[in-house]
Amino acid sequence: MDDMKHESGGLRYIQYDSEKESQYLSSIRQLISKDLSEPYSIYVYRYFLYQWGELCYLTVDPSDNLVGVVVCKLEPHRGGPLRGYIAMLAVREEHRGKGIATKLVRMAIDAMIERNAQEIALETEITNTAAMKLYERLGFLRSKRLHRYYLNGNTAFRLVLFLREGVGYPMPGYSGHEHDQQNGESTAPPST
Repeated sequence: MDDMKHESGGLRYIQYDSEKESQYLSSIRQLISKDLSEPYSIYVYRYFLYQWGELCYLTVDPSDNLVGVVVCKLEPHRGGPLRGYIAMLAVREEHRGKGIATKLVRMAIDAMIERNAQEIALETEITNTAAMKLYERLGFLRSKRLHRYYLNGNTAFRLVLFLREGVGYPMPGYSGHEHDQQNGESTAPPST
């Protein structure tokens, strides 16, 4: 597979591999720690990058500076479906709003589909409206509210993208939104 994909503005999208660790691991840690709620040790990054590096993608500028990253994994979920998981997504603040995060997530989704993922899950803070909109535009559905999920005390939503018919789909006549609507929340994806 050609791991370089050129885009407008001189940005390149690169599939991660172990040969890139010395060049990018420090930058990946810096970018993610600046934007995400959880303080991850070097071991967490290596856990994902060593086992599922082919599911992780980077965006770099013409000088090879890291602009964005998505870190993922793929494994059976509780003896059931093969579940992809988007563990981390971050884009430098000055590059947001340009579709970089969407492109990175789509590349990761495509890579997981190629490896027969049946669903993809992730968690994001309920206050992170930009992330919620991005994932819902890509077809993710809110499946669970996780009270005080993060170390900072913030609540999260678990979002799931179902890729195979019959995997995780609700029973006929059940939209999955009844419970949250009773609590005054709407979890329906935005109409497009």
